Amino acid sequence: MRQGWIVLAALSCAACATSPLGRSQLNLVSDEQMAQVGAQAFRQIEQKTPVTRDARLNRFVTCVADAVTTAIPGNTTPWEVKVFDSPEINAFALPGGHIGVYTGLLKVATTQDELAAVIGHEVSHVLAHHSAERYSQALAANLGAGLVGAVTGVDPNLVGDASTLLLLHFSREQESEADLLGLDLMARAGFDPQGAIALWQKMSRLGGARPPAILSDHPSDASRIQQLQARVPQDIPVYQQARAAGRRPQCSG
Repeated sequence: MRQGWIVLAALSCAACATSPLGRSQLNLVSDEQMAQVGAQAFRQIEQKTPVTRDARLNRFVTCVADAVTTAIPGNTTPWEVKVFDSPEINAFALPGGHIGVYTGLLKVATTQDELAAVIGHEVSHVLAHHSAERYSQALAANLGAGLVGAVTGVDPNLVGDASTLLLLHFSREQESEADLLGLDLMARAGFDPQGAIALWQKMSRLGGARPPAILSDHPSDASRIQQLQARVPQDIPVYQQARAAGRRPQCSG
């Protein structure tokens, strides 16, 4: 019976957690716990996928990622950035300050503004606690001893393949939030938010029977672009203020 009360108390946290855009979230784990899981996931990915030795691509991605993460309000996290040698058109960010970009994406996101749109989007998933939300949902599904263990500390038996868990597709609601928050973030970093429109228009043209992984479970191309276009007028002044303040990234791919 006592265990049941602990489970109910933990689940009540859902009413306490709220996303940056005001959506209620389930969050049963701390930032410190998620940082541990994120670090483990990143190491697992490194073991599975080689890092590129292309110095030009590394400079390009690091330049954009550094500019984006520097623009995070109150950021004190040193973000680790790796470019993975894979044709997959995708990228990700993990709790604890880890960013991964696949070389396949760089054949589509060819400008600094387009790449900033992707990195801003992925980093926003972390800032909005989307990974923690999904991890919490997985823990809640186990309930019982597994959830009790998670309330007091991450249960190693539940972590398993952390990279698989954290890189599962986000919900469409989470993707929409990351789109809007990512647009805000790239604008604060001095990247032209119009680049996000150009990028997703490119992505939509790559659709078909096997669309890029980055499009999985995202809103439809048309609704996504429409949502971004509606947000751009709000972020253009932010972009202009950033440029006026000296935030003028010069990252060449």
